[in-house]
Amino acid sequence: MKKDSYLKSPDLLPVKHSGKKISTFGFSVMWVGMAVVLAAFAIGGEGVIHLPLGMVLLATLIGTIAIGLFITIVGDIGIEHGLSFPVYMRAPFGTVGTHLPSITRGVTASFWFGINTFFGSTAINGILNILTGFDNWLLCYAVFATVQLVNTAIGIKAVERFADLAAPVIILISIWMFYVLAGSATSQGNNIWTWVEAPVSGTSALMAFIVVIFANMGFWATLGADIPSISRFIKAPKNERSWLKRNKGTLVGSVVVLPIIQTFIVSIGAVAYISLGVFDPVEALQQTATGAALAVLLLMIVFSQWSTNTSANVIPAATIFSNVGGPKVPFYVGVFMAGVVGTVVQPWNLFNILVPFLLIIGGILSAIVGILIVDYYVIRKRRVNVPDLYKSEGQYAYYKGINAAGFIAWTIGGISAYLFMDFSFIVGLVAGGTSYYILAKYWWFKKYNQAELEDENDEKYLGITVGRDWVIEEEAVGAEDHEGADEEVAGTGTI
Repeated sequence: MKKDSYLKSPDLLPVKHSGKKISTFGFSVMWVGMAVVLAAFAIGGEGVIHLPLGMVLLATLIGTIAIGLFITIVGDIGIEHGLSFPVYMRAPFGTVGTHLPSITRGVTASFWFGINTFFGSTAINGILNILTGFDNWLLCYAVFATVQLVNTAIGIKAVERFADLAAPVIILISIWMFYVLAGSATSQGNNIWTWVEAPVSGTSALMAFIVVIFANMGFWATLGADIPSISRFIKAPKNERSWLKRNKGTLVGSVVVLPIIQTFIVSIGAVAYISLGVFDPVEALQQTATGAALAVLLLMIVFSQWSTNTSANVIPAATIFSNVGGPKVPFYVGVFMAGVVGTVVQPWNLFNILVPFLLIIGGILSAIVGILIVDYYVIRKRRVNVPDLYKSEGQYAYYKGINAAGFIAWTIGGISAYLFMDFSFIVGLVAGGTSYYILAKYWWFKKYNQAELEDENDEKYLGITVGRDWVIEEEAVGAEDHEGADEEVAGTGTI
């Protein structure tokens, strides 16, 4: 039906098993690039103000393992059903209601794109200044942003190929960077493992430790919410009942690789602060290295921001904007919309408020993570009536396209997280998830029947576990809405 076509942008249709192109190793490599973000350096620098480096790294390890588990848990939505984040959000928020929480995440991802592009552009400007005397960071920003957006618009395989190229470079140069900065600290007589700027003890030390844990969790709460937009492309075996085996790709990347890389990057930010009093490695490196060595170190900053942006920011934002705009906003248009949004907010002015921003946005999005987990696992038990996600008058239409239980729970979770800022992620997740369970199970779904709750049939409502590729009917997408959509309607849904 033509009135349903706005829900059926070809870029948002379920990804079939044959369209899952990212291997376990490929996703792990993507994490190497995604985890090297300048904001992670800031967590390290902030941490060693009150805690020794060892405690900062332990807190980071705890926080990233925890968020990695949440990312894997939510990622099963993409693995099992091939669904992106904004499409599945139609279940707990409604076919219209999905737009508000989705756009919240999309705009946040766009902001991150702008911040990372700004720091990458300052590194490019530094390299060019060393080699040629050129000095125009704004021009570097424009060129760097354009290159990243084009790379992402080409498709998921182009993103993975760039990650394959960038990952070994990032690892090697990161080790070098740590060595340079640690050497600088030692030459000043500072022991990087015992140095603390303003030591605290007792309850204050415990609170500082917890803040580092939740800053790391809040840092990746964004991806914890919309990981299905990436995980739908991760390879997984058909007819596999074991959750661990089915989600091996996401699990290895998010629970093993992410904590290792994030902890190392946090350590670099901490050592930079110990050595020079700044946790921005671009500024730190310009004070400690010169000539070709500095150019190589700055190149790592460029590669890491590029790799992070394409996978963790632009893909999720573009998918969300495409969901809002329907077939008239294909994925590549959403990509450039993310670039525009991330630039107009003047990201060069945002970094100074980054840690408070991480805690606030992490809390807001953690409520969504809680709602997704409860809706998908606890209430629906992973069974989803996928065809109705693409129907304007299906079971997910609710009241004028809105699931009130989802919005009330999101409000409760978001406010709770804000009131307990230091514990924002866990408070938002628990408050949002618990209130959604009560409201949905005992109120909203009594009013609006859900087929998968009334008929708990795995063969009808599971995806890859029972060997199913979800296919959306060809006649549902008008030829005038998306020329050449036949292949996508068959269910590939690849970017």
